[in-house]
Amino acid sequence: MRKASRLFEIIQILRLARKPMTAAKMAETLEVTVRSIYRDIAALQAMRVPIEGGRGIGYIMRPGFDLPPLMFSIEEMEAIVLSLALLDRTADEELKQAARRVNQKISGAVPPPLRQAMDNKVLYAWGSTAQPAGFDLAIVRRAIRDERKLMLGYRDELGRATERTIQPIALIYYSQTANIVAWCELRQAIRNFRSDRVERCVTGEDFFKGDGDRLRELWTSGWTEKAVSG
Repeated sequence: MRKASRLFEIIQILRLARKPMTAAKMAETLEVTVRSIYRDIAALQAMRVPIEGGRGIGYIMRPGFDLPPLMFSIEEMEAIVLSLALLDRTADEELKQAARRVNQKISGAVPPPLRQAMDNKVLYAWGSTAQPAGFDLAIVRRAIRDERKLMLGYRDELGRATERTIQPIALIYYSQTANIVAWCELRQAIRNFRSDRVERCVTGEDFFKGDGDRLRELWTSGWTEKAVSG
């Protein structure tokens, strides 16, 4: 177990403990040496974590101390770093901006040992970046949340222009584009609409309240194979 993860786990153990915890007991739980626990306790105390006690009598944490609202293990931090990097490759500008704000918030909330996992440039997401869609994908995400219909100007794989009214239920992000999964009122079926073929996307006045979960279940329970483009 890496040091940053151990520090986090020690804090968690002491926060939940009802009586003093010995270094030996914590070492057994974390599968490390007692000496490592002593060093980690000293490091936490140097960071002003209110741990009291000593060798032979155990350690407690003074009441009133709490972790920041966001606290992760080192592996979880690495997962977040990589996920945010992958998100930055999409064509969804609003989500990309949100990812950068998430990065800043987490960096400001976690203690220094975990912050290093975000600052160290050791994890990268490589490859092509999706081309910007001709409309704002945030419109689709909001319509999915609100269960609101969308009106599309769409061009199919043969280049034919059509007008569609859809009930969007999901977004699938690929490296090159994003697909809108929706119930198409023209085709009366689940269809995938490539965002790079959408020429116009307008929020409609009508809703499909209460049908989103039913349509997603329809999609995932056997319609996936039939959900062709357009």
